Amino acid sequence: MRKTALITGASCGLGYEFSKIFASEGYHLVLVARSEGKLYIMKEKLEKAYGINVYVCAEDLSKENAAKRVWDYVQEKKITVDVLINDAGFGDFGKFASSDWEKQYSMLQVNIAALTQLTHLFLKPMIERRQGKILNLASIAAFMPGPMMSVYYATKAYVLSFTEALSVELRGTGVSVTALCPGPTNTGFAKSAELGKSRIFKAFEKTTARSIAEYGYEALMTKKVVAAPSRKNKLTLLAVRILPRAVVRRIVYMIQK
Repeated sequence: MRKTALITGASCGLGYEFSKIFASEGYHLVLVARSEGKLYIMKEKLEKAYGINVYVCAEDLSKENAAKRVWDYVQEKKITVDVLINDAGFGDFGKFASSDWEKQYSMLQVNIAALTQLTHLFLKPMIERRQGKILNLASIAAFMPGPMMSVYYATKAYVLSFTEALSVELRGTGVSVTALCPGPTNTGFAKSAELGKSRIFKAFEKTTARSIAEYGYEALMTKKVVAAPSRKNKLTLLAVRILPRAVVRRIVYMIQK
């Protein structure tokens, strides 16, 4: 019997690559994103290429109770979700005091509230079945403060902490949870976050969304709790642990401003 993966942020970047990987592994898919048109194009391509069923759930996760509407859709279709990929998320560049509050609030809704609610909704049935996997998209940003992207970095710190805590609670349940922590990646993220002004994407070599998705899939299947791809990211994390916090904040600021 084929399993089903639910993927948020499925229409672009990492979500799109995760969709192709899971489809190639024989999973049925529930694709969640704002762009219904893009999702239906994906549905047609993936069903034809891999002989799977693809369900389209067009929801804007920045809206209140969108996660519950995703859950209701899955229940209505009588779909058992074996894997949950919480990939949806976005950032914003600039000083917090002069930022657009509506964008900051939407970021909190997508990066934290929707991710947490989706995990809460789908986790209990997984525990009851004694099987399931959840991947939460964190970031290398989760390990440090982020001047000029303060809210984004803070949301990713939440995702990492939340995931690590859950990993302990889930011991012996048959359910695993993974925090994927990539560095700068060649997706649409930089454009949506207005990072054209920032040096961060120039200071670090960007990797492809495909390579990150492949790494994340492998980490999920092997039940790795914290997965930080690339040697450069691991060296960055080592430096963050060794250097004083005041130095780390200053370095991140100098890179980003």
